[in-house]
Amino acid sequence: MPKTASIQIGSVRIGGGAPLALIAGPCIVESRRGCLNLARRLAALAKEERIPLIFKASFDKANRSSIRSYRGPGAQEGLAILAEAKAETGLPLLTDVHSVDQVEAAAAVADILQIPAFLCRQTDLLLACGASGRAVNVKKGQFLAPDDMANVVAKIESTGNRRILLTERGSSFGYHNLVVDMRSLPTMRALGYPVVFDATHSVQKPGGGGTYTSGDAAMVPVLARAAVAAGVDAVFMETHVNPAKALSDKDNALAFNRLRGLWRTLRSLHGLVG
Repeated sequence: MPKTASIQIGSVRIGGGAPLALIAGPCIVESRRGCLNLARRLAALAKEERIPLIFKASFDKANRSSIRSYRGPGAQEGLAILAEAKAETGLPLLTDVHSVDQVEAAAAVADILQIPAFLCRQTDLLLACGASGRAVNVKKGQFLAPDDMANVVAKIESTGNRRILLTERGSSFGYHNLVVDMRSLPTMRALGYPVVFDATHSVQKPGGGGTYTSGDAAMVPVLARAAVAAGVDAVFMETHVNPAKALSDKDNALAFNRLRGLWRTLRSLHGLVG
């Protein structure tokens, strides 16, 4: 695999030969209590297992399938909860933004601004995130070839920001299905930036539930192992204490009680191929 730059995110270093990093948390801020509870559990796990961990959660999900789907508490309340989780646990924080007007407030709290896959070609959003000075994680659109991400990188680089992460989350494969082409990982890594594998969104079935996106969480460990064997710098996984009751992405979230065992496997694989 091509070598990448090293990016420091708080206490976590990603890329450039650093240990495998983990980006994990709930899909969405469901409540203050639930978000803080999961952040505390993840922080404890990170300490016990010495995991370079970044906590993630969304304050708004503007791309839900149905008008009736829960979107989150919104920027003001959601970012306040995320700031509290970050302050209490000391974990670096990732959250996603869907519009330029969200960038400033999110950048005041988060260490990484994430651009959702559907918005990865939105020039104004890319430029605003780049200009924020925060690290920027861009999820490759399900409709893009991996080498198309060179144009995305160039837009962010034009702001002078070189703190870029590129995330693979599957490509459209007919209706309601995604497929992961592992060749995309070295292709994107050749752009010079760390590559993240999103193991939980890659097993989604977009629109497969009619009014929601379904998925197959049983395949998360399979694809995560394959991606780490292929040589990624970090793994992204949404997790929940009780996925069946999650308000977003319940069918593809990894149960928290399975995270420790899977992480140990991924860490061992990374050590073998690193």
